[in-house]
Amino acid sequence: MTDTTSLLFVFGLGYSALKLAGRLKSRGIGVAGTVRSAEKAAALKADGIAAQVWDGQGLPDIPEGAHWLVTLPPDADGCPAARAATYAEPGAASVAYLSTTGVYGDLNGGWAMEWSPVNPGSDRARARVLAERQWMDATDGAARIVRLPGIYGPGRSPFQKLRDDKAHRAVKPGQVFSRVHVDDIASGLDALFERPNLHGIFHLCDDLPAPPQDVTAYAAELMDIAPPPEVPFEDAGLSLMARSFYAECKRVSNARAKSALGWQPAFPTYREGLAAVWKSEDGA
Repeated sequence: MTDTTSLLFVFGLGYSALKLAGRLKSRGIGVAGTVRSAEKAAALKADGIAAQVWDGQGLPDIPEGAHWLVTLPPDADGCPAARAATYAEPGAASVAYLSTTGVYGDLNGGWAMEWSPVNPGSDRARARVLAERQWMDATDGAARIVRLPGIYGPGRSPFQKLRDDKAHRAVKPGQVFSRVHVDDIASGLDALFERPNLHGIFHLCDDLPAPPQDVTAYAAELMDIAPPPEVPFEDAGLSLMARSFYAECKRVSNARAKSALGWQPAFPTYREGLAAVWKSEDGA
Protein backbone atom coordinates (compact mmCIF):
# COMPACT_ATOMS: atom_id res chain seq x y z
CA MET A 1 0.00 0.00 0.00
CA THR A 2 1.32 3.43 -0.87
CA ASP A 3 2.41 5.97 1.71
CA THR A 4 -0.53 8.22 0.83
CA THR A 5 -2.94 5.60 2.17
CA SER A 6 -3.40 6.24 5.87
CA LEU A 7 -6.53 4.32 6.74
CA LEU A 8 -8.72 1.41 5.65
CA PHE A 9 -12.36 1.47 6.76
CA VAL A 10 -14.14 -1.89 6.70
CA PHE A 11 -17.88 -2.42 6.67
CA GLY A 12 -17.88 -5.79 8.41
CA LEU A 13 -14.67 -6.66 10.26
CA GLY A 14 -14.86 -10.41 9.75
CA TYR A 15 -12.65 -13.34 8.84
CA SER A 16 -11.06 -12.09 5.61
CA ALA A 17 -10.95 -8.41 6.57
CA LEU A 18 -9.10 -9.12 9.80
CA LYS A 19 -6.42 -11.03 7.88
CA LEU A 20 -5.93 -7.92 5.75
CA ALA A 21 -5.95 -5.75 8.87
CA GLY A 22 -3.06 -7.73 10.30
CA ARG A 23 -0.97 -7.07 7.20
CA LEU A 24 -1.72 -3.35 7.24
CA LYS A 25 -1.15 -2.86 10.95
CA SER A 26 2.30 -4.41 10.66
CA ARG A 27 3.17 -1.56 8.28
CA GLY A 28 1.65 1.17 10.43
CA ILE A 29 -1.53 1.52 8.37
CA GLY A 30 -4.62 2.34 10.42
CA VAL A 31 -7.69 0.10 10.27
CA ALA A 32 -11.20 1.00 11.41
CA GLY A 33 -14.60 -0.43 10.71
CA THR A 34 -17.90 -1.85 11.86
CA VAL A 35 -19.00 -4.86 13.86
CA ARG A 36 -22.36 -6.04 15.17
CA SER A 37 -21.62 -6.36 18.89
CA ALA A 38 -20.10 -4.20 21.59
CA GLU A 39 -18.05 -7.18 22.80
CA LYS A 40 -16.31 -7.60 19.44
CA ALA A 41 -15.79 -3.85 19.15
CA ALA A 42 -14.06 -3.80 22.54
CA ALA A 43 -11.86 -6.77 21.64
CA LEU A 44 -10.78 -5.21 18.35
CA LYS A 45 -10.10 -1.84 19.95
CA ALA A 46 -7.80 -3.60 22.41
CA ASP A 47 -5.98 -4.98 19.37
CA GLY A 48 -5.54 -1.54 17.82
CA ILE A 49 -8.49 -1.57 15.41
CA ALA A 50 -10.97 1.30 15.75
CA ALA A 51 -14.16 -0.76 15.64
CA GLN A 52 -17.64 0.64 16.13
CA VAL A 53 -21.05 -1.00 16.36
CA TRP A 54 -23.24 -0.23 13.35
CA ASP A 55 -26.84 -1.33 12.85
CA GLY A 56 -27.00 -0.65 9.12
CA GLN A 57 -28.91 2.61 9.47
CA GLY A 58 -27.30 5.76 8.10
CA LEU A 59 -23.54 5.88 7.70
CA PRO A 60 -21.13 5.04 10.54
CA ASP A 61 -18.42 7.48 11.57
CA ILE A 62 -15.92 7.23 8.68
CA PRO A 63 -12.76 9.36 8.46
CA GLU A 64 -12.58 11.48 5.32
CA GLY A 65 -10.45 10.02 2.55
CA ALA A 66 -10.28 6.47 3.88
CA HIS A 67 -10.28 3.51 1.54
CA TRP A 68 -13.43 1.46 1.96
CA LEU A 69 -13.73 -2.33 2.04
CA VAL A 70 -17.23 -3.79 2.19
CA THR A 71 -17.62 -7.41 3.29
CA LEU A 72 -21.26 -7.33 4.41
CA PRO A 73 -23.59 -10.02 3.06
CA PRO A 74 -26.52 -8.56 1.14
CA ASP A 75 -30.14 -8.74 2.14
CA ALA A 76 -33.07 -8.94 -0.24
CA ASP A 77 -32.64 -5.23 -1.04
CA GLY A 78 -28.90 -5.43 -1.74
CA CYS A 79 -26.07 -4.05 0.38
CA PRO A 80 -27.00 -2.04 3.48
CA ALA A 81 -23.81 0.03 3.23
CA ALA A 82 -24.43 0.87 -0.43
CA ARG A 83 -27.94 2.04 0.37
CA ALA A 84 -26.61 4.23 3.16
CA ALA A 85 -23.87 5.64 0.94
CA THR A 86 -26.40 6.92 -1.60
CA TYR A 87 -27.61 9.41 0.99
CA ALA A 88 -24.24 11.01 1.74
CA GLU A 89 -21.09 12.03 -0.06
CA PRO A 90 -18.89 8.96 0.48
CA GLY A 91 -15.57 10.84 0.46
CA ALA A 92 -13.81 7.52 -0.04
CA ALA A 93 -10.37 7.20 -1.65
CA SER A 94 -11.59 3.91 -3.15
CA VAL A 95 -14.34 1.35 -2.60
CA ALA A 96 -13.91 -2.42 -2.83
CA TYR A 97 -16.86 -4.76 -2.45
CA LEU A 98 -16.40 -8.46 -1.69
CA SER A 99 -18.85 -10.43 -3.78
CA THR A 100 -19.02 -14.07 -4.88
CA THR A 101 -18.37 -16.07 -8.01
CA GLY A 102 -21.85 -17.48 -7.46
CA VAL A 103 -23.12 -14.55 -9.57
CA TYR A 104 -22.10 -16.51 -12.69
CA GLY A 105 -24.46 -19.38 -12.00
CA ASP A 106 -23.81 -22.83 -13.46
CA LEU A 107 -21.24 -22.94 -16.29
CA ASN A 108 -21.18 -26.75 -16.63
CA GLY A 109 -17.51 -26.79 -15.68
CA GLY A 110 -16.58 -23.88 -17.95
CA TRP A 111 -14.41 -20.93 -17.05
CA ALA A 112 -15.71 -17.77 -15.40
CA MET A 113 -13.73 -14.76 -16.60
CA GLU A 114 -14.11 -11.23 -15.26
CA TRP A 115 -16.02 -10.29 -18.39
CA SER A 116 -18.34 -13.31 -18.27
CA PRO A 117 -22.01 -12.32 -18.01
CA VAL A 118 -23.67 -12.79 -14.65
CA ASN A 119 -26.43 -15.39 -14.52
CA PRO A 120 -27.40 -15.84 -10.87
CA GLY A 121 -29.26 -19.05 -10.18
CA SER A 122 -30.32 -18.43 -6.58
CA ASP A 123 -31.81 -15.68 -4.46
CA ARG A 124 -28.46 -15.34 -2.67
CA ALA A 125 -26.64 -14.76 -5.94
CA ARG A 126 -29.29 -12.36 -7.23
CA ALA A 127 -28.88 -10.29 -4.05
CA ARG A 128 -25.14 -10.17 -4.71
CA VAL A 129 -25.69 -8.90 -8.25
CA LEU A 130 -27.98 -6.20 -6.90
CA ALA A 131 -25.38 -5.19 -4.30
CA GLU A 132 -22.66 -4.98 -6.95
CA ARG A 133 -24.84 -2.70 -9.07
CA GLN A 134 -25.62 -0.52 -6.08
CA TRP A 135 -21.92 0.03 -5.42
CA MET A 136 -21.24 0.78 -9.06
CA ASP A 137 -24.04 3.34 -8.99
CA ALA A 138 -22.88 4.86 -5.69
CA THR A 139 -19.34 5.34 -7.03
CA ASP A 140 -20.17 6.32 -10.63
CA GLY A 141 -18.63 3.07 -11.82
CA ALA A 142 -15.40 3.34 -9.85
CA ALA A 143 -16.05 0.50 -7.40
CA ARG A 144 -13.75 -2.51 -7.38
CA ILE A 145 -15.83 -5.70 -7.28
CA VAL A 146 -13.85 -8.64 -5.89
CA ARG A 147 -15.60 -11.94 -6.59
CA LEU A 148 -14.51 -14.79 -4.34
CA PRO A 149 -15.08 -18.56 -4.53
CA GLY A 150 -15.08 -20.87 -1.50
CA ILE A 151 -12.91 -19.45 1.30
CA TYR A 152 -10.83 -21.64 3.61
CA GLY A 153 -8.08 -21.15 6.14
CA PRO A 154 -7.31 -21.67 9.82
CA GLY A 155 -10.53 -22.49 11.62
CA ARG A 156 -12.40 -22.92 8.33
CA SER A 157 -11.23 -26.09 6.64
CA PRO A 158 -12.14 -29.77 6.18
CA PHE A 159 -10.15 -30.66 9.30
CA GLN A 160 -12.95 -29.58 11.62
CA LYS A 161 -15.54 -31.80 9.94
CA LEU A 162 -13.12 -34.72 9.80
CA ARG A 163 -12.43 -34.37 13.53
CA ASP A 164 -16.15 -34.24 14.26
CA ASP A 165 -16.90 -37.18 11.95
CA LYS A 166 -19.17 -34.93 9.88
CA ALA A 167 -17.18 -34.91 6.65
CA HIS A 168 -18.54 -36.51 3.49
CA ARG A 169 -17.23 -37.28 0.02
CA ALA A 170 -20.25 -36.86 -2.22
CA VAL A 171 -19.27 -37.60 -5.81
CA LYS A 172 -21.00 -35.83 -8.67
CA PRO A 173 -19.20 -36.65 -11.95
CA GLY A 174 -17.46 -33.62 -13.41
CA GLN A 175 -18.11 -31.43 -10.36
CA VAL A 176 -15.35 -28.97 -9.49
CA PHE A 177 -15.11 -25.89 -7.29
CA SER A 178 -12.61 -23.05 -7.12
CA ARG A 179 -11.22 -22.01 -3.75
CA VAL A 180 -9.04 -19.39 -2.10
CA HIS A 181 -6.99 -19.37 1.08
CA VAL A 182 -7.84 -16.44 3.34
CA ASP A 183 -4.22 -15.26 3.29
CA ASP A 184 -4.39 -14.99 -0.49
CA ILE A 185 -7.51 -12.85 -0.19
CA ALA A 186 -5.60 -10.54 2.16
CA SER A 187 -2.59 -10.28 -0.14
CA GLY A 188 -4.81 -9.69 -3.17
CA LEU A 189 -6.76 -6.92 -1.45
CA ASP A 190 -3.51 -5.40 -0.26
CA ALA A 191 -2.28 -5.31 -3.86
CA LEU A 192 -5.59 -3.84 -5.02
CA PHE A 193 -5.45 -0.98 -2.53
CA GLU A 194 -1.97 -0.14 -3.74
CA ARG A 195 -3.67 0.66 -7.03
CA PRO A 196 -6.67 2.86 -6.10
CA ASN A 197 -7.23 3.97 -9.69
CA LEU A 198 -8.08 0.47 -10.88
CA HIS A 199 -11.74 -0.49 -10.98
CA GLY A 200 -13.97 -3.22 -12.31
CA ILE A 201 -14.10 -6.96 -11.59
CA PHE A 202 -11.33 -9.01 -9.98
CA HIS A 203 -11.21 -12.69 -9.05
CA LEU A 204 -9.07 -13.86 -6.14
CA CYS A 205 -8.82 -17.63 -6.30
CA ASP A 206 -6.27 -20.41 -6.57
CA ASP A 207 -5.01 -22.04 -9.76
CA LEU A 208 -6.65 -25.46 -9.44
CA PRO A 209 -10.42 -25.91 -9.45
CA ALA A 210 -10.87 -29.37 -7.97
CA PRO A 211 -13.51 -31.97 -7.03
CA PRO A 212 -14.59 -31.53 -3.41
CA GLN A 213 -14.07 -35.20 -2.57
CA ASP A 214 -10.38 -34.88 -3.51
CA VAL A 215 -9.94 -31.98 -1.11
CA THR A 216 -11.46 -33.94 1.77
CA ALA A 217 -9.31 -36.95 0.96
CA TYR A 218 -6.15 -34.84 1.02
CA ALA A 219 -7.10 -33.30 4.35
CA ALA A 220 -7.57 -36.81 5.76
CA GLU A 221 -4.17 -37.78 4.40
CA LEU A 222 -2.56 -34.87 6.23
CA MET A 223 -4.29 -35.99 9.41
CA ASP A 224 -3.12 -39.56 8.82
CA ILE A 225 -6.65 -40.93 9.02
CA ALA A 226 -8.83 -42.83 6.56
CA PRO A 227 -11.01 -40.55 4.44
CA PRO A 228 -14.78 -40.97 4.44
CA PRO A 229 -15.98 -43.32 1.70
CA GLU A 230 -17.09 -41.86 -1.60
CA VAL A 231 -20.86 -41.77 -1.95
CA PRO A 232 -22.87 -40.91 -5.07
CA PHE A 233 -24.24 -37.38 -4.81
CA GLU A 234 -27.84 -38.58 -5.01
CA ASP A 235 -27.32 -40.89 -2.01
CA ALA A 236 -25.27 -38.54 0.19
CA GLY A 237 -28.20 -37.06 2.11
CA LEU A 238 -26.84 -33.52 1.87
CA SER A 239 -28.65 -30.54 3.31
CA LEU A 240 -30.53 -28.21 0.99
CA MET A 241 -27.78 -25.63 1.40
CA ALA A 242 -25.05 -28.12 0.49
CA ARG A 243 -27.05 -29.40 -2.48
CA SER A 244 -27.44 -25.85 -3.75
CA PHE A 245 -23.66 -25.50 -4.07
CA TYR A 246 -23.45 -28.70 -6.08
CA ALA A 247 -26.07 -27.28 -8.45
CA GLU A 248 -23.35 -25.06 -9.97
CA CYS A 249 -20.09 -26.16 -11.54
CA LYS A 250 -17.49 -23.70 -12.77
CA ARG A 251 -13.80 -22.92 -12.96
CA VAL A 252 -12.76 -19.39 -12.00
CA SER A 253 -9.89 -17.57 -13.70
CA ASN A 254 -7.51 -15.37 -11.70
CA ALA A 255 -5.66 -14.08 -14.78
CA ARG A 256 -6.73 -10.45 -14.45
CA ALA A 257 -5.74 -10.22 -10.79
CA LYS A 258 -2.33 -11.63 -11.61
CA SER A 259 -1.83 -9.29 -14.57
CA ALA A 260 -3.29 -6.06 -13.18
CA LEU A 261 -2.24 -6.40 -9.53
CA GLY A 262 1.03 -8.29 -9.82
CA TRP A 263 -0.55 -10.78 -7.42
CA GLN A 264 0.21 -14.48 -7.14
CA PRO A 265 -1.52 -16.84 -4.72
CA ALA A 266 0.87 -18.11 -2.09
CA PHE A 267 -1.25 -21.27 -2.09
CA PRO A 268 -1.81 -22.07 -5.77
CA THR A 269 -3.69 -25.29 -5.01
CA TYR A 270 -5.63 -26.72 -2.11
CA ARG A 271 -2.65 -28.98 -1.34
CA GLU A 272 -0.32 -26.15 -0.32
CA GLY A 273 -3.16 -24.34 1.39
CA LEU A 274 -4.35 -27.28 3.47
CA ALA A 275 -0.79 -28.21 4.41
CA ALA A 276 -0.26 -24.70 5.75
CA VAL A 277 -3.55 -24.77 7.67
CA TRP A 278 -2.72 -28.15 9.18
CA LYS A 279 0.71 -26.93 10.26
CA SER A 280 -0.76 -23.77 11.79
CA GLU A 281 -3.30 -25.73 13.81
CA ASP A 282 -2.37 -28.93 15.62
CA GLY A 283 -0.62 -30.85 12.89
CA ALA A 284 2.84 -29.33 13.28
